[in-house]
Amino acid sequence: MTLYLSRIRLSRSPSAQALAPLLTPKSTGLRRSAAHNLLWSAFSDGPDRQRDFLWREDESGAFIVLSVRPPIVSDLFEPHQVKPFAPTLRPGDRLAFRLRANATRMKRGGQRVDVVMDALHGLPREERAAHRMELASSAGRDWMSRQGERSGFRLLEATAEDYSAEALSAHRGPRKGQPQFGILDLAGQLEVSEPAAFVAALGAGFGRAKAFGCGLMLIRRAP
Repeated sequence: MTLYLSRIRLSRSPSAQALAPLLTPKSTGLRRSAAHNLLWSAFSDGPDRQRDFLWREDESGAFIVLSVRPPIVSDLFEPHQVKPFAPTLRPGDRLAFRLRANATRMKRGGQRVDVVMDALHGLPREERAAHRMELASSAGRDWMSRQGERSGFRLLEATAEDYSAEALSAHRGPRKGQPQFGILDLAGQLEVSEPAAFVAALGAGFGRAKAFGCGLMLIRRAP
């Protein structure tokens, strides 16, 4: 399967910039949903099309996208920067990675939980802020190791660069009790064990909430 890695940027034209507050709002929950809709305009070519791309916001109005099709040209965007994504990998290759993920696991009883939220809930409330990033790193490493077991890589190291919990944009009602999902930014190194399985996993993405800009792993050769 051919994949394409693209840099997609909102047009700097006056007409597109006039819409920027709607297309890339400042509110984080609204922003992720709006960005997904914006990027759909670069890939949706019919009412029955299913999402076949992963994305993350690189900077305001600019996105990195991995897709099975090149993005569609549109006046909403600057000319797309597109290149085929077909890394040549061998078992034992070491790669540095960055991943923004909604990392979850299934607990006994069938309940799906965010791995960092679950770890934090094991602490008294007054201690959670002090240990937030420490637990994000340890829970993230455990989660990434499990991903590697079925995705053709072995985790060497991983550190949480950021962790936030965001309310689902579609929720209406009081803030207390809002459905939330965690967004974990991990960086580290891994060793490829099964190249074909690893590349397939890159194309499929890691974790959940892919519509909200999670799941895309960026890789480069480790120094």
